[in-house]
This record gives sequence, structure tokens and C-alpha cells, in this order.
Amino acid sequence: MPNLLTRRLALLDDDDHRALLGQGLRGIERETLRVDRSGKLAQTPHPRALGSALTHPQITTDYAEALLEFITPAEHDISITLNKLDAIHRYAYTKLGDEMLWSESMPCQLPDEAHIEIANYGTSNIGMLKHVYRRGLALRYGKAMQCIAGIHYNYSLPEALWQLLARHEGVPQERRNAMRDFQSESYIAMIRNFRRYSWLLMYLFGASPALSTDFLRGRPHKLETLSDDTLYLPYATSLRMSDLGYQNDAQSGLTPHENSLESYVSTLMDAVNRPYPPYQQLGTKKDGEWIQLSTNVLQIENEYYATIRPKRVIKTGERPIQALCRRGVQYIEVRCMDVDPYEPVGISLETGRFLDAFLLFCALDESPVVNVTESAVNASNFARTVKEGRRPGLTLTRGDSEIALRDWATELLNRIAPVAALLDVEHNQSGVHADSLAKQQAKVDNPALTPSARVLEDVRELGSSAAFGLRQSELHAAFFRNDPLMPAELSLFDEMSAASLAEQAAIEAAPGPAFDDFVAAYNTSTLCCE
Repeated sequence: MPNLLTRRLALLDDDDHRALLGQGLRGIERETLRVDRSGKLAQTPHPRALGSALTHPQITTDYAEALLEFITPAEHDISITLNKLDAIHRYAYTKLGDEMLWSESMPCQLPDEAHIEIANYGTSNIGMLKHVYRRGLALRYGKAMQCIAGIHYNYSLPEALWQLLARHEGVPQERRNAMRDFQSESYIAMIRNFRRYSWLLMYLFGASPALSTDFLRGRPHKLETLSDDTLYLPYATSLRMSDLGYQNDAQSGLTPHENSLESYVSTLMDAVNRPYPPYQQLGTKKDGEWIQLSTNVLQIENEYYATIRPKRVIKTGERPIQALCRRGVQYIEVRCMDVDPYEPVGISLETGRFLDAFLLFCALDESPVVNVTESAVNASNFARTVKEGRRPGLTLTRGDSEIALRDWATELLNRIAPVAALLDVEHNQSGVHADSLAKQQAKVDNPALTPSARVLEDVRELGSSAAFGLRQSELHAAFFRNDPLMPAELSLFDEMSAASLAEQAAIEAAPGPAFDDFVAAYNTSTLCCE
């Protein structure tokens, strides 16, 4: 009897079904700091010419006022997604003046925390809620940690594909919401496989082996000194995704929830409603000013830091967890990808092609439920790879034994190869997915070809992580400024920016409850998940 992956690939390779593979969607969110010409954090407000950070659909801010976030529309082909991302960058550069976009995941040299401005979203209740939430993040994690940037890869398969699999696998259709539940649990199974194998992404695409000394703000660490202003680990792939990144004791206590959507929702529901004593001691207000939205483990569900999340587009006034409860999982968001400092938009087409094959593999392959022990092993393999991924002879834990990372990586790439081949047949694209796999195998065979090794070599040559980041930022700025948008494209973006400003003004002019009442209602709404 063929295994599940083989059976599913054969089904999708049928002439009547192959087109389904081209109907999924890909979107990218790229975070990037605004910096001045010397590579220091910009102290200016979010440029008004870029529109409203509250309401613009493609250009907003993340944590800091200087941390831009570019959001592409969802497209059927990653090449189109990247073209849209490129256009957003080119538009932004028409409004940045002398400022540039930082080229790396780890921040530029940062000022004192007092001089890192938290993102502002205006005077409306929803704008203030977003701002106060970020005040809470500063309180809980520190401002420097909130200046880390990444690439988020949003991925979905069409509902018709899940329906096809359900029919051929004998899933009963009579029960109410049967297809919704099958699709949701299939995405959760995909997430389990992602957690099993995402160490491979860190090896292949991690690009943050070094950081500026001022980032740690005096925190204890075991990094080595490369120069006066640079710390590193010799075999690290992604310090951004290590325990130096977005971590704290409160979140470390959250239990594994990869086995069902119900378990995932229950875990987050508990976290946004369970008080955490150290936060209780701080309270929600200081001198009459809000400092955090609640004193619970999480202020809101998005505070939970995960390498991958199940997602559903929300409706007006709805919270993410409510959308998942009511309508199930619609897509997944991969959150562990570093910004590629050698790519002007932060990610290459080749990387996108590989991610499509990798994620489809995770979706189609068998995915047994995990226990606490296996979940801990998956986390350990990931942690080992981000700190030591290029170490010669490095082993990871698989089952009851150790296996060389290079051997396991090669096995995985071989297993993904039929998936890539099927995508190439559907796309009629001369082996672009297979070519991407071949380039990843070259990195497995020769660690010097990985982005982390290349970055470390360049940092050593320049003597400074900051100098490397500035050099790449200047190269990318020239790339965008030397080839501006066509007037019609520029006009469309200008219209979008103007519309977003008008929308924010309308929100601020509309009557609403007092902010204290608004926050109380928002917090209470976490209990409403019918």
C-alpha cells in the first residue's frame, strides 16, 4: 500500500486535478527599519506621504514607529507576489527622503530605549489600542527586541483541493461543518510537520549569525566577540530565532497545542485570560496612563510568538481567535524566515519556490500527533540549528537516535523532490522548483554557500555587523531609486495612501465609547467564541 504522500501526489497528478495546485495563494509581509544615511535608527515619524499606518492595506508599521511593514496582496504565483513587494519598496523610496530601509533582520545600532519611539496610530480607540498593546510589549520584552525584522510567508491551498482529498480518503460529509473541520485539522497537521522539519529552513535560509553589541542591552549571553561592536556565534544560522530573540518566561510556560485546532484555541484562550503575577504587579496603568492592555500571560493572541500560525481573515470587530473558532483555518503564516540581506526585497524567487514545495510536502505527508516529549525534541532540533547549524558533524534527534543534520537534510530534500516535480508540471515552468531544490542541496553539501556563512564572511571582511548592514542597505536603496515606478503605478499608490488617511480621519471623527470601556469590551470579547 503506497504511503499517504505517494497516494496524494498520484491523485493530484491526474489531469483533472493538477490545476488545483495553481489555485492556492501566497502573500508576504516584510518588516524593515527606517534608518538614516549613517545606518542609525530614524527618529522621524512614519512618513505621512506613505498614508495611514492604521488603515493602509499594504504599508503599515509593526512595533516601532520606524519599523515599516509591507504587505502584499495574496497571489496564485510567488513571482507575482514578489513583483508586488518590489513595487511597494519602490513607492516607499519616493517618500523616504534621505532615509533608507535596513537590509537585515537584526537591528541597526539602536539608541537608548527612551529614544526608540513606539508606533503611533492616531487618536481613535482602535488606534490607541494598537499603541497601548505595543507599550505592553516594551514593558514585557524591551524595545530593542521589538526592532527585530523578519519575512512572514502566508500560504494556502484551495478549498477544492481539501474537498478532493476528503472525498478520496473517505471523510464523512454528512456531519455539519465536516469540510471546515477537515480543512482546519489538515492545516494543523501541516503545522505539526512544519515543526518537525523547520530546522531545515533555518539551515538553508538563516541569515543572522551576528549582531550589534548594543542589541543585548547588558543581558547575559554566550556569544563570541568579533569586533568592538559585533557579537556572533561561529556556526550560527539565525540568532534572530534563538533564545536571544522574542522570548520571555511567561510565554515559555505555554503548553504544546499542535494536535488540534481546539487545543490551539484553548491554549491561547487560557493565555489571554490567565493573570501572570509579575505583570499583575505592574498593573495596566501608571500615573493614569495605560501601560499594557491586561496583566495576563498574553495581552492579545497575536502576542504569542510562534514560528508558524494557523490564520483566518477576520471581519470588522472580530478577533483572530474568534475567526478561527467560527470559520476554521484558511491559511498558515510562516514567521521564522530571516530577511535575506542580499535581496533588495528581503527574499528571493528561488526561496519562494522552495517554500512552496516544502509547505506542500508538509501538507500532504503523513503527520502523526505529537506528545510533549516529541514537541520538546522538535524545539531542541530547531534551537540547535539556529545556534550551531553549520557546525561540522552536527547531529539532530530523530526518534530514539541521533542523525547528522546533513544526512537528514538530504533525505528530506529527496522526499520533497516529487512534490517539486509535480509543481513544475502544473506550472509548466521548466523545472524551477526542482532547480531550487538542487540549490538547497548544494548548501547542504557545502555550508559555505548558506546565507549565514556568506554574511559572516562579509562581516569579518568589513569588521562590523553594522558596516555590513549599512553597505547592503545602500546597495538596495540605489537599486530602487535608480529604477522608479511608472507614473501610473505611482498614482495608484498615491491614491491608496490618500484614501487611508481619509479612512483614519473618518474613524477618529466617529463617536465611540471611552477608551477604558473600549478596552474592557475588547478584553471581554475573548470569551465570545461561538
